[in-house]
Amino acid sequence: MDLAGLLVFATALFIAAASPGPGIAAIVARVLGRGTKGAVAFTAGIAIGDVVWLTFAIVGLAALAQAFHEVFLVIKWAGIGYLLYLAWKLWTAPVAAHEVKANTAHEHPAKLFLGGLAVTMGNPKVMVFYLALLPTLLDLTRISVLGYVELVAATLIVLTVVLGAYIVLAARARRLFTSPKAIRTLNRTTGTVMAGAAAAIAAR
Repeated sequence: MDLAGLLVFATALFIAAASPGPGIAAIVARVLGRGTKGAVAFTAGIAIGDVVWLTFAIVGLAALAQAFHEVFLVIKWAGIGYLLYLAWKLWTAPVAAHEVKANTAHEHPAKLFLGGLAVTMGNPKVMVFYLALLPTLLDLTRISVLGYVELVAATLIVLTVVLGAYIVLAARARRLFTSPKAIRTLNRTTGTVMAGAAAAIAAR
């Protein structure tokens, strides 16, 4: 596809991705509460979710949404359940005097990836972007295979920059909390934010 159209898409996606929403809230809350370990797998799931929505938009999102409505509902509520689980883990996490570092409990990368994917698939902000805004930016009926590959590449690059920036900022902010009391307050605050992100998805 032409460079101008690709730049328009990338710019619109950058603005949409950078604006706060359930996905950003989930990433920031996770990094603040548990550190950067596992953040790559979680954000990879979020990014691939965008690629899935992009694909649906290009091949005919409306028809697919109707055909797989129940599947989308299951994915949506799976994402909500995962966010609530993370919120509960953060709220109830024990904090000892030596626990000023991030919680390093092992979480399987596949589980984190699927969690991020579920969050994006149920995120109303992402749905609106690809369902309502994308067709006004591009003629989806004229996108070739090469054009699709270019859009996917642009999507992954933009999201890597945006989500990576949020991870870095959240990790730096976490270092400001150096006492058990501060860590407990941080965990419970981010747990509440995570629950709020789940509520935002459930309300749509």
